[in-house]
Amino acid sequence: MMLSKFKRNKHQQHLAQLPKLSQSVADYTTLYSPADFRKTLLEKITTATRRICLVALYLENDDAGRAVLSALYEAKRLRPDLDVRILVDWHRAQRGRIGAARGATNADWYCEMADRHADIAIPIYGVPVNTREALGVLHLKGSIIDDTLFYTGASLNDVYLHQHDKYRYDRYQLIRNVSLAETMMHWIDKNLIQAEAVHRLDQHERPKSPEIKNETRQFRQELRGFDYEFVGDANNEQLAVTPLVGLGRRSLLNKTIYHLMPCAEQKLTLCTPYFNLPAILVRNIIWLLRRGRTVEIIVGDKTANDFYIPQDQPFKVIGALPYLYEINLRRFLSRLQYFVNNGQLQVRLWKDGENSYHLKGVWVDDEWMLITGNNLNPRAWRLDLENAVLIHDPLHQLTEQSAHELDLIRQHTTIVQHFRDLESIADYPLKVRKLIRRLRRIRIDRLISRIL
Repeated sequence: MMLSKFKRNKHQQHLAQLPKLSQSVADYTTLYSPADFRKTLLEKITTATRRICLVALYLENDDAGRAVLSALYEAKRLRPDLDVRILVDWHRAQRGRIGAARGATNADWYCEMADRHADIAIPIYGVPVNTREALGVLHLKGSIIDDTLFYTGASLNDVYLHQHDKYRYDRYQLIRNVSLAETMMHWIDKNLIQAEAVHRLDQHERPKSPEIKNETRQFRQELRGFDYEFVGDANNEQLAVTPLVGLGRRSLLNKTIYHLMPCAEQKLTLCTPYFNLPAILVRNIIWLLRRGRTVEIIVGDKTANDFYIPQDQPFKVIGALPYLYEINLRRFLSRLQYFVNNGQLQVRLWKDGENSYHLKGVWVDDEWMLITGNNLNPRAWRLDLENAVLIHDPLHQLTEQSAHELDLIRQHTTIVQHFRDLESIADYPLKVRKLIRRLRRIRIDRLISRIL
């Protein structure tokens, strides 16, 4: 045993030294579909006894969002002692969807609900991660109901919760763990709810974003230094979980993602909806391939991107994004075609009708798994407030669940055999082609890829 400790390289050492919380396998549940997640979330809200803290980029005023907020008000009405709160991104709550006409915002709806239930207080906090939404949002994940962490990259609306015919596919893990729930709850209480920059969105009287500019800048600075605080109680020979949080390039979360990838002895699997990996992670992939390891990347087809605009609809600038991601992927594959040919590098494109793909995650052999909202792109790396739970499974107790989850993810994928299987710029619709060429001329596509 001592010998293996000396033999560990710096990557394995980083993972070995992370504090870990012991996890019982019976309290770890993977849900496999958005509809299942919606059903379970509503059930757990109904049966909650102590606390509910929902955390999401947004809670939308549509059928699914209304069902969730109504369920929360009902649970609080039946059990007045229940501690219920919601945290969403400050900027996102006060605007409509990108490309949609201006109208009532989600924040207006929160106020309307608060007025309607004047005798029941459910605070909805808006968290401003930067002074402007384009430069950073609350991308934190993990809602807490009693002692269970509901971990998903999904926000709360019709498509994420498969309320009607379309769905947006994500991952959904339920982890019952008192220490984990306490750690994450304490962090939210201390670092978000009490922050001067954070204000209620369910109250009509609230400051305008420019009025809290200084507090927001200060808050962002402070967020860089806030890690989860807990004392590990597990060793490296048992099933364990480590919560990680971070903002900015040097965060512990980024460091851990960076060290996790090269630990693959056989295989690394990555999921990301938008193919735009930070250069440091691309270098990791090449390092693994050169050492004979297998790398599988499961990414959304451009038509499964939430910004994709079908050709029979009016084109908007934002609709060029899925094409920029495809250009990135094509360039990446053309560099590494040799490894595609020899079977070491497998890129799968996910597509299921008109549904969209929002999955993120890292699997290393059958030993490590990262559940996260992190898109593994420059925006996540630098701008957004992100978190994750790293799962260490040295005894392979979760292999069955994770294999089943991956099988279902792969179900709607096709393997890219050659980089030329992907369309080139010449194949794109005229308006997309023109825009991309214009962006290229002024080299703005590089800036865009950093922000999105």
